[in-house]
Amino acid sequence: MATPVLDKADAAGSPEPGFADSPYITVTLRIRRFNPEVSAEATWEDFQLEIDPKERVLDALHKIKWDLDGTLTFRRSCAHGICGSDAMRINGKNRLACKTLIKDINPEKPITVEAIKGLTVLKDLVVDMEPFFQAYRDVMPFLITKDTNEPTRERLQSAEDRERFDDTTKCILCAACTTSCPVFWNDGQYFGPAAIVNAHRFIFDSRDEAGEQRLEILNDRDGVWRCRTTFNCTDACPRGIEVTKAIAEVKRALITRRY
Repeated sequence: MATPVLDKADAAGSPEPGFADSPYITVTLRIRRFNPEVSAEATWEDFQLEIDPKERVLDALHKIKWDLDGTLTFRRSCAHGICGSDAMRINGKNRLACKTLIKDINPEKPITVEAIKGLTVLKDLVVDMEPFFQAYRDVMPFLITKDTNEPTRERLQSAEDRERFDDTTKCILCAACTTSCPVFWNDGQYFGPAAIVNAHRFIFDSRDEAGEQRLEILNDRDGVWRCRTTFNCTDACPRGIEVTKAIAEVKRALITRRY
């Protein structure tokens, strides 16, 4: 019996509708540039490029740096929304460049990209993160127990106790919440939402024994009472943490001393 043979045309199949059309579109990225070695003033610079709208803003920045202008400076690492290093203001809102798709930010108009606010810009999209991390260190973001010896067994915790602070364990220290806060913009001494979130994570941990210390640190004039509950921080968090709720819970713990 003869073996059936596919016709070449059949083997190739019919092209899908629109397959021959290019998926690329032309977009304009309007980037706020700053180089202290060149000028004390920041300027806006436009870059036009062809890109698939399903790609990310980070991909567009890579294309600019690799193909158009190698001097463009920005931070990025994992490119998967975990390291938090590529937080920036995109179309006026704090976002992670690696999680922001071109198609979701109105590519028909120029896409503005600038450094996050409230921290000193070192170059282009890179800011000095030291004040942010100092506030983080100040709230003692680590487990503290009265027993200074190494434990002889696992520190057990119920699922309910773990769930109590589950939301605030998601923080990736991107600074998107802190640098979206109007209080932080106007007063860099404010601890900021991220530091309070990380204090919350240990204050409400049943295994930790330094809750009172952290509460006193946050009871300072630059602590939780500076929060004006604008919800900017919650809106900006790329991890979906209910930041304003966490700050309110710390305030309540300060008043009631129950946590």
